[in-house]
Amino acid sequence: MNTSTIRQRLYEYIKVADDKKVKAIYTIVESEINEMNEWWNDENFIAELDKRTSDLKSGKDQGVTWEELKKEFFSQTPNGL
Repeated sequence: MNTSTIRQRLYEYIKVADDKKVKAIYTIVESEINEMNEWWNDENFIAELDKRTSDLKSGKDQGVTWEELKKEFFSQTPNGL
């Protein structure tokens, strides 16, 4: 079973699972959820943000315009959203 299918099945299960089971699942992944929600404490992530910001400010990275980003995004989505 591929990851996408597993995610969908978990999502569907959690929507209808009783409280005890939802709490048990949450307990298993709680520390990872907390880490995800506290991205500002991730030194590597902050360093990468700082590097990208510097590259944009210095002109090393030209970036893309909002219009270019939308065009690229919508060209890759099914039915053009």
